[in-house]
Amino acid sequence: MQANLIQILTVLQEAESHGHAAGPVEPLNPLQWLTVIPFAAILLCIAIVPLVNEHWWEPNKHKAIIAAVLGIPMGTIYFFVDNHRFLHTLHEYISFICLLGALFIISGGIHIRGTLAGSPISNAIILLIGAVLASFIGTTGAAMVLVRPLLRSILWRRKPHVPVIFFTFLVANIGGLLTPLGDPPLFLGFLNGVPFTWTFSLWREWAFMVAIVIIVYLVLDTIFYRQDLAHKPEGNGDTSGEAFKIEGALNFLWLGGVLCTTAFIQKSPGLELGYILMSVIAWFTTKAEIREKNQFTFHPINEVAILFAGIFACMIPCLKILQEHGSELGVSTPAQFFWATGFLSSFLDNAPTYLTFFSMAKSFGIDEVAGVAHNTLVGISLGAVFMGANTYIGNGPNFMVKAIAEEWKVKMPSFFGYMAWSVCILVPLFVLVHFIFLAGVGGH
Repeated sequence: MQANLIQILTVLQEAESHGHAAGPVEPLNPLQWLTVIPFAAILLCIAIVPLVNEHWWEPNKHKAIIAAVLGIPMGTIYFFVDNHRFLHTLHEYISFICLLGALFIISGGIHIRGTLAGSPISNAIILLIGAVLASFIGTTGAAMVLVRPLLRSILWRRKPHVPVIFFTFLVANIGGLLTPLGDPPLFLGFLNGVPFTWTFSLWREWAFMVAIVIIVYLVLDTIFYRQDLAHKPEGNGDTSGEAFKIEGALNFLWLGGVLCTTAFIQKSPGLELGYILMSVIAWFTTKAEIREKNQFTFHPINEVAILFAGIFACMIPCLKILQEHGSELGVSTPAQFFWATGFLSSFLDNAPTYLTFFSMAKSFGIDEVAGVAHNTLVGISLGAVFMGANTYIGNGPNFMVKAIAEEWKVKMPSFFGYMAWSVCILVPLFVLVHFIFLAGVGGH
């Protein structure tokens, strides 16, 4: 085992030296492909272990065991082989968790109640509001603010997971397309020269997806809702008839602080310290009773932090292979960039995936938007944002929504079960996006 590890380290070191040298990139050595196995393994664990033994999977300490067994060896290898890449990934992880943690804590102090009956119409209104908010306070911010009001109104229903799935599609992903504040990939584009207002040009694609997804939701959930009404229990716990009220509204100010921190403080450690500061202020300025009404605990964010620590460590070689050999994929048209960026964003962190294809597009020499052809950038942006909805790990808030829903005793689909929903509902819509907005358009 030790000899194999030394051999892998030697091969990786040689690959790194080739990668930094001038000239063509060397073909992948078979041993480099072995470094992808831990990433595949951690995805399979997330997908299969809950199906095999759900009770074993529930405690975060068991998730930590899997993340440590698979992530620590990979992180150790890259700590010695490519310290710069390891430290860069560690920094990305810390920023990622600080941002998600800040939004989770702050939103946990906002309690929204009102005339929420859990009906398809009232839920569709939440989806629409969330899709709009997502572009301006981020997909994570919008999802964390609205997921609890949604859950509170649907707990009486027999299939409460259906609205949550569509909530994940729209609020946690698709809705964040219109500004760089909406989703991390778009913010990386902004940092690399894409004008802040450029994403507003994607309003047609945003409106198309939001409208169609909501229509599909209304048709599907109306069927389930009619069945639920026939078995509606007394004192079901919905909030219909209550006066609309927002408690802890001061936390919207701290959410604004997080957005300002993201937009104007782009260097560490100021960025992370800004997130932590907003979290601390929100914690001490919010009444404990508000968090109690939201059934607030740290279990969901702890679960995300543990699993994504392993994911970030295990995906280092995957991103390295993509960065060094992405040009060999034969991607050249906007539609091809859409599918390639989207497919990989479904399983890898969509932010570095976006940046990889953004850099690849620059090599074509068409300088329309920050060194990239306009239509190509459209394909990359749509793929990274839209297809982050394909899996629970495609975008940070996806797993948080799932974790919070399960904490509220909503039985969510398994990893593959969720993918069945996304494949059946979203992928056909992505095909329509391909033909309506991308097929036949020029640019590289």
